[in-house]
Amino acid sequence: MTIRKAVLPVAGLGTRFLPATKAQPKEMMPIVDKPLVQYAVEEVSGSGIPMVIFVTGRGKNAIENHFDVSVELEQELAGRGKEDLRRQVQSISGLTEMVYVRQKHPRGLGHAILVARNLVGDEPFAVLLSDDVVQSRVPVLKQMIDVYARYGASVVAIERVERRTVSQYGVIRGRLVPDKELNGRLYRIDDMVEKPAVAEAPSNLAVIGRYILTPAVFRELASTRPGAGNEIQLTDALKRLLKKEDIYGYMFEGKRHDAGDKLGFLKATVEIALQRDDLGKPFRKYLKSLKL
Repeated sequence: MTIRKAVLPVAGLGTRFLPATKAQPKEMMPIVDKPLVQYAVEEVSGSGIPMVIFVTGRGKNAIENHFDVSVELEQELAGRGKEDLRRQVQSISGLTEMVYVRQKHPRGLGHAILVARNLVGDEPFAVLLSDDVVQSRVPVLKQMIDVYARYGASVVAIERVERRTVSQYGVIRGRLVPDKELNGRLYRIDDMVEKPAVAEAPSNLAVIGRYILTPAVFRELASTRPGAGNEIQLTDALKRLLKKEDIYGYMFEGKRHDAGDKLGFLKATVEIALQRDDLGKPFRKYLKSLKL
């Protein structure tokens, strides 16, 4: 089956960015001039997935407004002769079909995905976390869809991280799959551990916020008891699913920016700004002028 739906959990409180997120969603914080959540939706669209399911919560209306048509703004920009900006604004609402469902209680990533069950139905689907902004020639989701088409099983995106940071991630133990076309990037997962201690981590292969999941994960999520933080953890459900079907870890091609904390957000802003045709040269000149 093709991947037709992508779930974007956006109901989190964004406490790591307070006070900026007191009155606005973290997902709407901009890297240069584009909010985090738009990078994720553009990846969905660029991967050929025709529908995004936003799992929202209280105070997230700005996300829905951002992806809605803004007739007044478009008319104002047209009247001022700002046609390039008008086209940019207009294109946002046409990226993909978007639907919204409310997560009434913040019970973790696993619960957020479970909330989307009726909208996803009995078919494989993608999950994206907008904290992870990935720049790549081929969208990461598209790379993973190709792996799914090849193996017909759930796929999680992985990357090597410094051993001292493994306690910040879900970490896999897996066996390299001898697939020449994937060039040593695919692992068959044997186990997954959520935020292990450094000494207990089975590897330094960390799961990042991209998943292609079979609908069987919903049964596991529905029977998963709250774990760390009294939340329903996706990792716990995937560990249960491992006993019933294969799950693969795919080491994607691209550069990931972890925009989920302040330092990572700043790094992402600087690196992406430096790559802009309109900003890169003067911004680089300014950075070089700083007496650091």
